[in-house]
Amino acid sequence: MEFIDYPDREMLVIDVANKLAGELRAALEHEDRVLMAVPGGTTPGPIFDDLCAADLDWSRVDVMLSDERWVPEDSERSNTRLLRERLLVERAAAARLVPLYLPGKTPEDRLAELEADIAPRLPIQVLLLGMGADMHTASLFPGADQLAEALDPRAPALMAMRAPGAPEPRITLTAQALDGAMSKHIVIFGEDKREALERARHLKPAEAPVAAVLSQAMVHWAP
Repeated sequence: MEFIDYPDREMLVIDVANKLAGELRAALEHEDRVLMAVPGGTTPGPIFDDLCAADLDWSRVDVMLSDERWVPEDSERSNTRLLRERLLVERAAAARLVPLYLPGKTPEDRLAELEADIAPRLPIQVLLLGMGADMHTASLFPGADQLAEALDPRAPALMAMRAPGAPEPRITLTAQALDGAMSKHIVIFGEDKREALERARHLKPAEAPVAAVLSQAMVHWAP
């Protein structure tokens, strides 16, 4: 794991967006299509605002979420909605969205279809993740109902997940799909998350799920 300490969040945002754009350009030099996976939530929004204007062949980039709440895209809690509003605009509007939600009562109703669409696109070339103060990443939450299965190296790329305190079911990339990314970036803000990351380095993934993806990751931190 490489840890990069920034003096402020603005510098982090600029640097991470530049790094992601550079890695996408490099991958496009030898791949017909490139897969990038990104998180939802509030943390990546400013990075998306910079990255969407990057000068590269977005028409050959597939963009997907690392995880999604099982809610329609017009819901305020939809991460897909965030992607459409802040990343898939400007030059990046030419990118192809790989969905993590299809209309259905539960994730299990559409899981096989989503998995069949995603699996042939793997591995992820460029991965951006966040981390919660509870040391979760994507929807790999401590105490989640299928965490052990999602951490198993033999797991499929995609699984449904239900976690204590989460108001709706989730769908998430599993540890093997995330950890298999060619390039991994984790963005965290604040002293509480820096302390949580340090704890995670000494815990097993069952206790600190982010530990499953720390090997060879680049961690970006700002106060």
